[in-house]
Amino acid sequence: MNRYQVDLPQGMRDRALGCAVGMAVGNALGSGYAFSVPPQRDEIRMRAGDLGPYKAGEWADDTAMAIPILTALAAGKNLLDPATQDEVVGQWVRWAAQAKDVAPIISTVLESYDAATGAESVRAAALTFQAAGKPSAAGNASLMRTTPITLGFLHDPGELAQAALTYSGLTHANPEAGEACVLWNLAVRTAILTGGFDLVGGLTWIPEDRRDWWENLITRAEIGSPRDFAIGNGRVSQLVQTVWSAVIDGDQGYEQTLRTVIAAGGDTATSGAVAGGILGARWGMSAIPLQWRRRINGWPGIRDAQLTQLVYEALTAQPWPDAFEEDPMTMSAVQHPCDPGVWLGGIAGLRPLPAEVDAVVSLTPLGAGQKPVPPVADENQISVWLLDSEDPADNPNLEFVAEQTVDLLSSLRSKGHIVYLHCVDGGSRTAFISALYGARIEDVPATKVWPQIQEVLPHARLNTLFERVLRSYG
Repeated sequence: MNRYQVDLPQGMRDRALGCAVGMAVGNALGSGYAFSVPPQRDEIRMRAGDLGPYKAGEWADDTAMAIPILTALAAGKNLLDPATQDEVVGQWVRWAAQAKDVAPIISTVLESYDAATGAESVRAAALTFQAAGKPSAAGNASLMRTTPITLGFLHDPGELAQAALTYSGLTHANPEAGEACVLWNLAVRTAILTGGFDLVGGLTWIPEDRRDWWENLITRAEIGSPRDFAIGNGRVSQLVQTVWSAVIDGDQGYEQTLRTVIAAGGDTATSGAVAGGILGARWGMSAIPLQWRRRINGWPGIRDAQLTQLVYEALTAQPWPDAFEEDPMTMSAVQHPCDPGVWLGGIAGLRPLPAEVDAVVSLTPLGAGQKPVPPVADENQISVWLLDSEDPADNPNLEFVAEQTVDLLSSLRSKGHIVYLHCVDGGSRTAFISALYGARIEDVPATKVWPQIQEVLPHARLNTLFERVLRSYG
């Protein structure tokens, strides 16, 4: 099987999306606390960062350098092809010329870029930097961008290890940096394919004389805590320890584990990016808080929706569809019986939107030709991972997603937005979330609201999983 034949089950696809979106969210969240007094875990929020400076929700250089790798995969290119490496490095050079913040070693190496020799010019500069014995040659700045490489080699761990080492070596010739990327990419791959965490399994792909050193380091991380290592996590091995000590400590989920990593302090922008990537790969994009996804943005002027599109294209080697599903129903959009500021319907109701609607919550993917008309602001158009499926593996975080979506609707309404909530035809996912939202407003069990939803959405129906959640809600 090659990359062009990867056809992941929905649960794995959720996790594949999660590795890229999770990286960006963790990077944006962590950039607000980098090299400052460690925050209290429960007080961590999206805020502006001193490095850059970055705006609240804006990702830093970690994600910015990962985007050209993800873009190359989305274009169907082989990362091991020297021509692709030339293109990626060229993108890095163009980014660095306008970047708000560039890691010192990255800046030094990219200054040696020669368009005639492309990637080889910066690889040679990295070797020179390593030969000079610079401590930062073992820094974390190649690990920070490595997560998307995994998506190109889910089928082959050997090639993944080779690609991770190759792309680390473009800026970091120190073996420690390259080995960290190999271990981490293989761990992300395991998380996507199995939904589990495993770092020592990647030692097979590390030189034999280095395995004991890494195994001891991993063991210390597993018996320690993130704050034991955060003070020196500018070094790649200690960054690995900072994150792994939190990741391996029980099943806290995406949000709480990411908070633990950032609360440890140090280089929280990079620890957040690295943690966010592997946590998203383990728990899925559906486990990432919607309010965080809604806020993220950064170079080259993209947001959550575009990241999702790039991952889809990287996995399928197909362009983002013009339409995923067409709405078979022609019924008009209707107002929520408990809140007239929320409109309900299907894809057909997007074009045109009901009057005064300025926010859209989509419970189904939208193709390029299905965007709302008139358009709404990017931060007010949110896509939710929610499948109309009887298989629990397709919605691994169903209760969380339901609660998050209701929270999002409540937040949008509290800020005065008029919202259009939709799935394909308004019959299942829209009806399900509408009942839960109504229960929140009326402060009654969702089963009490369901008859009102059926009155305005006559074709409303619930699969068995939705029905179970609805009966327990409120």
